[in-house]
Amino acid sequence: QVQPVESGGGLVQAGGSLRLSCATSGRTFSGYAMGWFRQAPGKEREFVAAIGWTGSSTAYAGSVKGRFTISKDNVKNTVYLQMNNLKPEDTAVYYCAVDSSRYYASSNIEHYDYWGQGTQVTVAS
Repeated sequence: QVQPVESGGGLVQAGGSLRLSCATSGRTFSGYAMGWFRQAPGKEREFVAAIGWTGSSTAYAGSVKGRFTISKDNVKNTVYLQMNNLKPEDTAVYYCAVDSSRYYASSNIEHYDYWGQGTQVTVAS
């Protein structure tokens, strides 16, 4: 069992920045991809960004491309999401997830089999 644990959420003004972290504990797989998703009140959970095992494969939702950057540290089993130029519409609970079946980054939510509890990000206008 892999348990992702998110941290780094909070309240920020529009135009500000936050960095989310996701550390995995428990059984650690080698060669797995990881992703970030978010869910705003009353909306479905949506893809934000993903990164493959080596870090060379990344994918972003169109709404965050150019503002968010996903990266990882395989030694620390940690994935990061650097969020810049935040907008009120970025307000959501952000979830980290593990895709234990693929090396490459995937935007398909159904590919992810281990999920964290989420961290709240609130962007004030």
